[in-house]
Formats: sequence, C-alpha cells, structure tokens
Amino acid sequence: MKIALVVIGKTDAGYFVEAINEYKNRLSHYIPFEMEVIPDIKNVKNLSESQQKEKEGELILKSMQPGDYLVLLDEKGKDFTSMQFSAYIEKKMHSVPKRLVFVVGGPYGFSEAVYNAAKEKISLSKMTFSHQMIRLIFIEQIYRAMTILNNEPYHHE
Repeated sequence: MKIALVVIGKTDAGYFVEAINEYKNRLSHYIPFEMEVIPDIKNVKNLSESQQKEKEGELILKSMQPGDYLVLLDEKGKDFTSMQFSAYIEKKMHSVPKRLVFVVGGPYGFSEAVYNAAKEKISLSKMTFSHQMIRLIFIEQIYRAMTILNNEPYHHE
C-alpha cells in the first residue's frame, strides 16, 4: 500500500516546505508516501464559492487512480488519538490494496461529487488551521503512526 496526500495549491512558506520535506524523508523508511499538489484554480475572484468547490472537486477526482481509497480531511470527520490513528493506518495497510489517499480541500471545503466519492472523513482537530499547516501536521501524524506501529520511542503516552 502507498499513502498519498492530495492538496490544493503549493506550499509557499519555506519553513513549512522544509518541515514537510523532513517528515516525507523520515516516512520513506516506513511506507511509500507521496504528496500530490493540485495547482490553485485561476481567476477565483470571478467564481462563487460553489463554483470554486466544483472546479477543485473535478481536479481532485481527476487525480484519483483505479483502486484508490479516498479519505477526506474534514472538520465533520471522525476524531482519533495518535494511538487510534496508528491502529487505523495498520488496518488500512492490510485492507487497502493500492493507494490510501487523504485529501485536504480548498478554502471552502469539498464539492458534493468529492464527498460522494470518499469512503471516510477524518478530522484532525475541532480547531481550524491554515492549509499549509494541516499538510505538516498530517504528515507528522502519519510518521508518528509508523513509529508507534514499529514500537519506536518517538511517541510518548
């Protein structure tokens, strides 16, 4: 199984890029991981929220491959502790044949088509974070899950 994180728009801040790359490198020792960046939609000033969500949704769905298991990072999703999330990842490693794909949506969330295509929703927090921060936080949590599954001392309870 491979884990993919699909995001809308590039990460601008150098310190986030550096930290994301650090965790992507660490993750490579445990599991195949990729982060796919869907370019920002052009001329968003001329689009309504729903039009923007539709355009982003089309691009998200176009990035999917046959056999992908789609999970949305969504405020209305299921909450996990880090230990519970590691158990979730372990279970998916045994049941998802190809790619376990997590998606961070655009500023207005997901289109109905994307919600309909998703198998699950996960919430990282009841708080709101910038899209750039969420990328780092989520990749760190995948790394943390891998260290938990390998009984390594990174995570402390």
